[in-house]
Amino acid sequence: MKISPTTNVELIAKLNKHVHDLHSNLYPKYFKEYNYENVKEAFKSLFNNDNFIFLLLEDNEEALGYAWLEIREYPENAFKKGYKSVYVHQISIVETKRNKGYGSTLMEYIDELANNRGIDLIELDYWFENSVAKDFYKKKNFTKYREFVYKER
Repeated sequence: MKISPTTNVELIAKLNKHVHDLHSNLYPKYFKEYNYENVKEAFKSLFNNDNFIFLLLEDNEEALGYAWLEIREYPENAFKKGYKSVYVHQISIVETKRNKGYGSTLMEYIDELANNRGIDLIELDYWFENSVAKDFYKKKNFTKYREFVYKER
């Protein structure tokens, strides 16, 4: 198994299909249907930003998943102390390879990446109805420290 940073926007856009389909099925009011060309263009603009890191997970030279990370720096202000975090935007493992430890290995790599950069906080969020993500992150000892709520009118 190999995990490495990547700039292969075409591959990341293809691997994104599962995550995007999940979001659009759970929340069709907010998410468009997956469109490879549009997703590829959106990711292409992110690849030019040094704060974003895309990791590719491969096994036997087959792409099995990816992680989309962001190094965030929150400046100190009158209300809060400053801090840095590794923010996980997305993790996706191809459907046929789930529950085989690939996601856990990717999270271990992210933890090591944060540690090597002197960052002691990994943050993420997931959509409430995404029970697979909720269970996975709970198993990885993530703690809920904020709740995001909304009201429709």
